[in-house]
Amino acid sequence: MHKYDFAGRTAIVTGAARGIGYAVAERLLGSGAAVSLWDIDAAALDGAVGTLSATGEVQGVACDVGDWSAQERAMQETLERFGKIDVMVANAGIVGIIKPAWEYTLEDWDSLIRADLSGVFYSCKAAVPHMLEHGYGRIVVVSSIAGLEGAPNNAAYSAAKAGAIGYVKAIGKELAKSNVLVNCVAPSGIDTPFIDDVRGPYMDFVLSRMPIGRLGTAEETASLICWLASEENSFSSGAVFDNSGGRAVY
Repeated sequence: MHKYDFAGRTAIVTGAARGIGYAVAERLLGSGAAVSLWDIDAAALDGAVGTLSATGEVQGVACDVGDWSAQERAMQETLERFGKIDVMVANAGIVGIIKPAWEYTLEDWDSLIRADLSGVFYSCKAAVPHMLEHGYGRIVVVSSIAGLEGAPNNAAYSAAKAGAIGYVKAIGKELAKSNVLVNCVAPSGIDTPFIDDVRGPYMDFVLSRMPIGRLGTAEETASLICWLASEENSFSSGAVFDNSGGRAVY
């Protein structure tokens, strides 16, 4: 595994108990960072902390990213432990609700927007002031190819992820001269536990659009995220990075 230099850096990874978030946290720790793991699933979070603590300095904070007061509290706990924040990986979210757009309930829509779009805004709102104060920061938002293309029968998820991309493009420009750089990645199908919720015809559709012919791995996505989160990324801000097995057309 290639290692970036995260010695002396502190990172927050949301949705870190499993999947992409866990792989990112593992790679950051292996590269010298101290990492605060945020996740809504307290039991899974405890397991992740127990495993990853053998590889570096780890904190676990139970947090619902769709709740601003919860993110404020989680940030305060993290700052009390580590004193500063250098990296925020806004990865937490929920998978799509697979049905035609006009059949969504108001609760379906609200739950997707809350977790996958408002949660990104809250994570950036919590992290940016501290990064600006210290003159350094890297934020990576995990969006989706669905936010670029729109995915049929997954409209709320597509809208939330498109909103996250638009938000990154805007805030990335606002912060570009500050040495706080904000970018996002747009994966297609990644083989994590969450994909079990959308296996079947929808996942067959996803795979049919991926020229590489297979699902990606959490570790492959984590590799891209960790470059964007490192000092080696010094010139990209407000950008969207493809992680789709060749599916993206722009």
